[in-house]
Amino acid sequence: MILDGKAVSEKRLEILKEKIEESRLYPRLATIIVGEDPGSKLYVRMKHRACERVGIGSVGIELPEDASTERVLETVTRLNNDPEIDGILVQLPLPSGVDTTRVINAVAPGKDVDGFHPCNLGRLLAGTPVFAPCTPQGIMTILDEYKIPIAGKRAVVVGRSIDVGRPMAALLLNADATVTICHSKTRNLEDEMRNADILVSAIGKLKFVGTDMIKAGATVIDVGINYDEQGKLHGDVDFEAVRDRAGAITPVPGGVGPMTIATLMENTFLAAKLRTCGTVR
Repeated sequence: MILDGKAVSEKRLEILKEKIEESRLYPRLATIIVGEDPGSKLYVRMKHRACERVGIGSVGIELPEDASTERVLETVTRLNNDPEIDGILVQLPLPSGVDTTRVINAVAPGKDVDGFHPCNLGRLLAGTPVFAPCTPQGIMTILDEYKIPIAGKRAVVVGRSIDVGRPMAALLLNADATVTICHSKTRNLEDEMRNADILVSAIGKLKFVGTDMIKAGATVIDVGINYDEQGKLHGDVDFEAVRDRAGAITPVPGGVGPMTIATLMENTFLAAKLRTCGTVR
C-alpha cells in the first residue's frame, strides 16, 4: 500500500478551509527567512501559497544573510508582541552566524506553530502536546488516515534530530507503540530496523534503507530528502526495491513532505483558536 501524503494533505487542507470559514476567525502566520538559500525560499513560498488556499493571512519577513542574532531576535520579539499574528515560523536552517537555539527559544510558545520551543517539546514528551513539530505530526496523520495500527507495535525511528527523530518517537510512544531510537552510534543498526513493525527513517542518506533492513509487511515512513547526481529527489529508502516487501510505504516525493505543510496550517489555526477562545473544543 502506498501511503499518499499528497492526497491526505489535499483532503486535510480542504477540511481546514471549511473550518476556518465556519470559525469566522482570520488566522495569520508570519515567516522569517534569513539569507538567500534557494531551497528555503522555495519552502517558504509553498507555505504562503498554502496559507492563501485555506484562508490564513501570511506575512513574510526576509533578512539578509549577514543579519546578526540580535536582529533576528528583535524581529521575533516584535512578532511575539503583535496581537494580529497567531503563528511564527522561523525557516531553518539559519546562517552559521545566527544562534539557532536562541532564536527558537525566543518564539512565544503560544505562537510556536513549528513546535520547536522547549516548552512545547516538553509538553509533547509529557504526553500533553499543544503544538507538535509538523513533520512528525504529519506522519501520525498519515498513519491515522490509512488506519495503520500503532498501539502495541514495535516502532523504530532512525535519526534523533530535535525536529523529526525525537518528537517522532514521543508521538509514537504517546500512541502506545514500543519505541526504539537509532542513530549514528547504534550498534547492530540493521538488526534493530529489521525488528520494526513501523520504521521511520530520517537520516538523510540516499537509498540507505534496502530490502534486507525491512521486516516483511512493515510500515515504512521515509522522511529523507536527498538528491542524486542528476538532481532527482529521493528518500532514505530504496523505494522500488522495498515497496514489494513493505506492507505500506511513503514515496518521495509525495509522501511526508506535503503533510508537513498541511500540519503547519492546522497548527496555525489551532494557535488562532487558543488566542481567541483560550481553549479548543
